[in-house]
Amino acid sequence: MSLAYSRVPRSDVIVAAQRPYQGSIEDHLKLLIDIEVTSTKLIQKPALQETGIPTLLHPDLHKRNIFVSKEDPSKITCIIDWQSTSIEPAFIYANETPDFAEMPVDYISTDSPDQKLSDEGPAKSKAKEDVERCAKAFEVCIFGYVDILGRARAIDQTILRPFRHCTSMWRDGVPAARSDMIDLFKAWKDLGLPGSCPYQPTEEEIAAHEKQYEDFKASHSLKTWLSRTFEIGSDGWVPIYDWDRILPLYREAYQMWMESARESEAEGDSDMTQEKADRLWPFDQR
Repeated sequence: MSLAYSRVPRSDVIVAAQRPYQGSIEDHLKLLIDIEVTSTKLIQKPALQETGIPTLLHPDLHKRNIFVSKEDPSKITCIIDWQSTSIEPAFIYANETPDFAEMPVDYISTDSPDQKLSDEGPAKSKAKEDVERCAKAFEVCIFGYVDILGRARAIDQTILRPFRHCTSMWRDGVPAARSDMIDLFKAWKDLGLPGSCPYQPTEEEIAAHEKQYEDFKASHSLKTWLSRTFEIGSDGWVPIYDWDRILPLYREAYQMWMESARESEAEGDSDMTQEKADRLWPFDQR
């Protein structure tokens, strides 16, 4: 919680440059207090105490950080990006899945800026099969070799999300963390948690959140589509050897996104202006 509080800036000047759904500094501090009070009660749950053992882990084992032998790709020769390594309660890592083991999803969308980039084909079908195989192997290894992580992954994610997302709340915006807390509030009894949830949002607060959450989902969906279509990392990282190929396609997608916003604004849609569309765009180099 100390880390979460430290990431909230002291001046409202910074807020003006953030995304539409960012939330004010006051919003962030108020929600962090609610998360802290609720977490104090959640941590009494036996399953959290059992999986709260300090665990040293490299949580960023994505493909770009793993080097393998040219002669034998099954042999790992080097792992980099160790600065992400930390000691945390095991349940903090419960949802960490490297990109080579992420289950494939159908991301074909009729409103994609470039539909043809998502077309099905033999290569994509083969890639899906490979990822499914990696995903199954990853789960087997987790439960077989890192039992504490396996047990943590079995805990309902509704309970764990407030712990994980509070430290990234200023970066991601208040809607994601507030959504976690509202979900927990609604599911408290069904999860078998004692008493009542310390976080008690009013109907007005939930209604206001839902409107703000729509902007968050729009930006998140756009970011996911860009990442999968152009193979951009969630942090905007692009392999240097692919930079010249990806950049013009990426900029073309941005122009199409802005053109769509211009058309919406011209038709009188106050929910999507050009200024708002630009602020919702998740990456730079436009």
